[in-house]
Amino acid sequence: MNKEVDNTIMEKISEEQLKELQGHVNKINQAQLQLGGLESQKHSLLHAVVSMQTELTEFQGKLEEEYGKVSINIQDGSIAPLPEENVEDEADTKN
Repeated sequence: MNKEVDNTIMEKISEEQLKELQGHVNKINQAQLQLGGLESQKHSLLHAVVSMQTELTEFQGKLEEEYGKVSINIQDGSIAPLPEENVEDEADTKN
């Protein structure tokens, strides 16, 4: 499969080698395409998490308005007063 171009002999790889080379390149391209899709999903999820955190903070504010500064057990919903050191620490940070 030699071809002469401007007195230079150009060689080609075999069909089998070409197919294997193309297969490797295609696999890499597919992996990069999938990574791009995953990065896009990651980006969307990061924005969604920020939104969820904002919603939680707003809801916590509503709970605090209704019940005051208390500790709420997320498993069973029970309410307990905050330990004295937490209440004092919060008061110190507001001054």
